[in-house]
This record gives sequence, C-alpha cells and structure tokens, in this order.
Amino acid sequence: MATTPKFFTFFALLLASMAQVGAQAVRPEVVASGLQNPWAVAFLPEGRFLVSERPGRLRVVEASGQLGAALKGVPPVSALGQGGLLDLVLDADFDRNRTLYFCFAEPGLVGNSTALARARLSIDRTQLEEVKVIFSQKPKVISSAHFGCRIVESQTGGKPDGLLFLSLGERYVRKDDAQKLDNHLGKIIRIHKDGRVPVDNPFVGRTGALPEIWSYGHRNVQGATLAPDGLLWTHEHGPQGGDEINLIEPGRNYGWPVITYGENYGGGKMGEGITAKAGMEQPLHYWVPSIAPSGMAFLSSDRYGRAWVGNLFVGSLKFGYLDRIELSVPFKGKVLREHKLMADLGARIRDVRQGPDGLLYVLTDEARGRLIRLLPH
Repeated sequence: MATTPKFFTFFALLLASMAQVGAQAVRPEVVASGLQNPWAVAFLPEGRFLVSERPGRLRVVEASGQLGAALKGVPPVSALGQGGLLDLVLDADFDRNRTLYFCFAEPGLVGNSTALARARLSIDRTQLEEVKVIFSQKPKVISSAHFGCRIVESQTGGKPDGLLFLSLGERYVRKDDAQKLDNHLGKIIRIHKDGRVPVDNPFVGRTGALPEIWSYGHRNVQGATLAPDGLLWTHEHGPQGGDEINLIEPGRNYGWPVITYGENYGGGKMGEGITAKAGMEQPLHYWVPSIAPSGMAFLSSDRYGRAWVGNLFVGSLKFGYLDRIELSVPFKGKVLREHKLMADLGARIRDVRQGPDGLLYVLTDEARGRLIRLLPH
C-alpha cells in the first residue's frame, strides 16, 4: 500500500512537535531580590526558602519573596575573595529534626580553610541553635580562592544513609597538594553527620593518608549532586579552559594538576601539557573555553515535558546562562547536546536546584542577587 502525502505531513508535524518539547524555553519569575551574592538555596516547609549570602548571612525568604533578617548564630566567616558563607543543605529528615548543614571559609590564626557545620533552625526561624563544626579542612592556607564547598547527602539503595560528601578546593596556591593524600586540599571527603569517619572510606588505615578522603586530584568543585541512580556527579573549574564534569568513585584520582584540558592563565601549558595519564580519571565532559560552572542538579520531574526528565542543569558564572545538558544514556552516557537557557538575563548563575514543586530554581551571584523560579513557557 502506498504511503500518502497526508501521512508524511502528519509525521513531519509530529517530529516538529517533539523537537519543540525538547527545546522548550523557560520563563524566569523573580521570587526574591536584594540578596547580597547569594550562594545556595534550600527549600523550607510551607513554601519558604533558606538562602546563604557569601558575606556571612543566612536569610529566610518568605513564599511572598519578603527577605527575613539575618539569622543569629552563624559563626565568623572569612569573607575574602571567593570565601565566605557558601553551600547549604537541609537534612533529609529536616521536617522532624530541623537540622541543616552549611560550609564556609573558616578563619584561623594564620590563613583559612573550608569547614562544614551542623546546626538546628529555631522554631521561629530567627537563629541557628546547637551550631557545631563537624569538619575542618587541613591545612589552613593564606589564600582567598578555591574553597570548593558543595555538600551532598549520600544515599544507599535510594535512601539517605547518614553520610555527607563535601568538596574541597586546592586553594589555588597549593595545587600540587591535590595529588597528595596527607592533606585535604583538592579532595572530596565523606563523613558521618556527626563528623566521624566511615570505616569503608577508601583510605582508612593507609599510612600517610587522611581517612576522610573519598577522591582526590580536584581543582575547585563548585557543583555536586546525586544522579537518580545514587552516583555522585561533580563539576569543577579548570584553569583557562578545561572545566570538567566527573563521575566520582571512591579512591579515584581525577588528575589535577597533572592532566587537564585547559592551559595556564594568559596561555602556555599546565605542567607537562598532557590530557591523560595512567591511573587518572577522564572527565565525562569538559568545556573549552571555560564556562565557570557553579551549581548542579538533575531534573526528575516532568514539569517541563518528558524530554527534560533526566537532563542535567549547570549554571555558568562566566557567560551567565543555565546549561541544559542532554545525556545519551541516563545517567552514565556522554553529553549529546547542550542548550543555553536564560542567556538574555545577563547574570552569573551561582546555584540551581529542583524544588519540591518539581520546578527549577536558580540564584544569581550579584550585589543585589535574585532567587528565580523557572516556569514552563
């Protein structure tokens, strides 16, 4: 039986419709503004938000967008350069225990380092209670750069398992230490929620290695999230070019500064100028030129259509857009396509999260930063 032109017309319209769904735009809706260099957002009950500001403040944002006063009880932070009050996550059981975790640039007698603290949010949402630093990066370094500082609550079998991952930058001035296991510079660590070291961490019992280390050879990880299969994904800043997406596995060496797809600032090779070496992991994806990535989230909802389910979203500080990344086989495939969202906003995207309503939320890193909800167009 011959195929009719009407069939071809229908098929073409169907393909066009599918392409539109896959490339669907979003409509930004400002939830709140006037946030000073916001770094991370968490979702409180009853439509409220908790936002960290790099100068050292935590603020509750009402569902109406009204900003609350800075919470009391935040410890002193070293708010210099890239340092300050950085990432923030709520405990998986927050509705019952009101516990949260935040990381920050912790000042010392000489230098500073990334620290992770646990606290409880008061019932009236005005202060932090029972604040305790449960991890402090060693050593402290005189530097205002590369703190890393993304927190992820670990899962086993799809359920929270009481463990936390924390990314730690190599502080820029100590990049070679990222390859050494006697320090926390350029590492991802894994600890219990009270700061204890899990007995199954890969370097427990190894002479000369710090037991908190989960992976090493990182530069400055400012994006981390769990894929739907529970595997930890991160991205990190390269030097001039060579920003990376990595799938993190225990005990693995991710190469910095020995291998990189970037080059020195101002030009010229990094070290030997190589991109691969035995015993060092290759990135799943890299960007040249750098996009300066920050924030990272997988989308599990179908609020934007089914074509977006399982896509990865990464903010760009350098170019000011949200990168929607399609993967070949969720969630361990190669990058198929990238789509620049919100490129006309003209703002540095610092954080991206999926909210309880299934929508994406982003923070813009500005002196008067914004919390923005992305609505389906």
